[in-house]
Amino acid sequence: VQLQASGGGSVQAGGSLRLSCAASGGTFSRCVMGWFRQAPGKEREFVAAVSWSDSSYYADSVKGRFTILRDNAKNTVYLQMNSLKPEDTAVYYCAAQSYSMVVRTTTAESFDYWGQGTQVTVSS
Repeated sequence: VQLQASGGGSVQAGGSLRLSCAASGGTFSRCVMGWFRQAPGKEREFVAAVSWSDSSYYADSVKGRFTILRDNAKNTVYLQMNSLKPEDTAVYYCAAQSYSMVVRTTTAESFDYWGQGTQVTVSS
């Protein structure tokens, strides 16, 4: 599975961005898809994940502000980010669990395919 993330950029606090992650080379509809982020000097952290049946899971820090969506027809997963805060500034990565259709764990180690990161910068 190859993953290509896009959509990052710079925005002021309170603004919105939508990240996209296009998948190829695998059975996208049968993969759990997720988003992680890594801020400078910090470890990579879980943001959101979605199962094959559109069940979604979120980190507490983004719940109510971010939405993860998948379009199996387009082999694409999205992360809609609203009410952005400066602490959301990070490199965002999409990832896939190619072996699972349902979300059983959201650790970074449980995702076996990763896209390149896309930078999100939120200014105050």
